[in-house]
Amino acid sequence: MEHLITATDLGKSVMTPNGQLDILTAVTISIKPADTVAVIGASGSGKSTLLALLAGLDSPSSGHVIIAGENISAMDEDQRADIRSRFVGFVFQSFHLLPGLTAQENVMLPLEVKGERSARDKALDLLQRVGLGERTGHYPSQLSGGEQQRVAIARAFVTTPQILFADEPTGNLDRHTGQTIIDLLFQLNSEFNTTLILVTHDQSLAQRCHEKIELEAGRVVNAS
Repeated sequence: MEHLITATDLGKSVMTPNGQLDILTAVTISIKPADTVAVIGASGSGKSTLLALLAGLDSPSSGHVIIAGENISAMDEDQRADIRSRFVGFVFQSFHLLPGLTAQENVMLPLEVKGERSARDKALDLLQRVGLGERTGHYPSQLSGGEQQRVAIARAFVTTPQILFADEPTGNLDRHTGQTIIDLLFQLNSEFNTTLILVTHDQSLAQRCHEKIELEAGRVVNAS
């Protein structure tokens, strides 16, 4: 497969009290399997919106997104959810862990939804690989920000996704902790041969990616 993800003439507009606001306009990009791609640009340039559209978390106002040969823009939410469960993992700035579940249970959750009997063993393995083998029974409130993001990374990789979307994965962490998390993310990404697409303001992080997509006012101004 030459391209795992293709977006063609992608646009997203919303209505505001002052009229139509164009968040993204005519975005056309292609991403190959196992690529690492940084989406960069100023705040408000449309980075997170693009990520949401590529991941099928939102629907475009125009254009379409194709993942692994399937046009997700023509699908309803249930169909897009199925695509996400089969192909996609997520790491967010705010961790998105369930507070009532332990670290292990949070990592097990996407496997349990799919009915996998090996969920517990796989979750323990991933938590050990991210350095949390002694913290599996702790709840998110008992973990530091860096530890919570490690849990989120383990949860993202436990389903062995073909694509991992990361939205400002170090945004809530101090610089040292953030660097450790990024090293871990790239290490696991290499091991799993995953396609990584991340939104970041951090130029040093962007430099570690094979490709960069720069947005300005909702348009691609540079892709390299």
